[in-house]
Amino acid sequence: MTASGLPDESDDLAIVVVNYGSSALLSRNLAAVAADVPEATIVVVDNFSTDRERMALRALAEPLGWHVVEPDDNLGFGTGMNVGVARARELGARRFLLLNPDATIQRPSVQALLARSVAEPLTMLSPVVRRIDGSTWSVGSDVYLSDGRIRSAARRGTVPGERVPWLSGACLLLTDRLWDAAGGFADEYFLYWEDVDLSLRVTRAGGSLALVEEATAVHDEGGTQRADGSHAGAAKSGTYYYYNIRNRLLFAARNLPPETVRAWRRATLPVAWEILLQGGRRQFLTSTEAVRAGWRGIRDGLRLSRTPRHLDEPDY
Repeated sequence: MTASGLPDESDDLAIVVVNYGSSALLSRNLAAVAADVPEATIVVVDNFSTDRERMALRALAEPLGWHVVEPDDNLGFGTGMNVGVARARELGARRFLLLNPDATIQRPSVQALLARSVAEPLTMLSPVVRRIDGSTWSVGSDVYLSDGRIRSAARRGTVPGERVPWLSGACLLLTDRLWDAAGGFADEYFLYWEDVDLSLRVTRAGGSLALVEEATAVHDEGGTQRADGSHAGAAKSGTYYYYNIRNRLLFAARNLPPETVRAWRRATLPVAWEILLQGGRRQFLTSTEAVRAGWRGIRDGLRLSRTPRHLDEPDY
């Protein structure tokens, strides 16, 4: 252990964040995390939104010593994280805490994640993720192979059927060895489901997933993708609906055998409707955005699910 109380390996820790128009969130959230864990290297990938936002991020990052990567376009979450991890490795990092702009984590929880990582370098780790009101947002989740529905890991034992476990990308810790074995995030997703895909590839590569129950992160649910900045549970953005519906079928096409892909395709309409209802029914009274985004997600997901898979078939 270091004098600061973190494991000796804390000097190779990088905290990697992908930003898109969220410098205000970073000034509140990431700045607090960085101050609490000053040993960590901070890498921010600024997916381009506006010139004004980029200047705001530069003004925030420079005096704090953060390393900013500035792609010319919006790379999406997964590709942005890949770029950020590559930069962190150039800076000497060998452990990567992947964090959302709307998430925070305190020093004792980082300590717990690092200690577990030292003991289990081929395990991808997540803290318990809570909402700002203290309620549980994620303790891990499962994708059920019968139809592609997602349910909380807390419901294991109450819902029958084969399932694929996964950890939320809101806060993850991996070593460089595990990152290399899994291959990082897949670029095709842009937003959503890339953490599901990564979780599956971690296990296929011989690694494992673990929830570190003594560690906690706080997630301002939807802070970076909320349609109008209103409270959680309000209408979500068209981007949220489109990619959640589309990428469910992309995940199936990339990872699952043909008969399972066909079952997911058959369940597309009811599952898409359930995703739209996450924003409540009132949204349909004032705007057609959700329905239009959902329809595009169905159309594009069905098209993608007809393409050949990229990965070997698992032995389910």
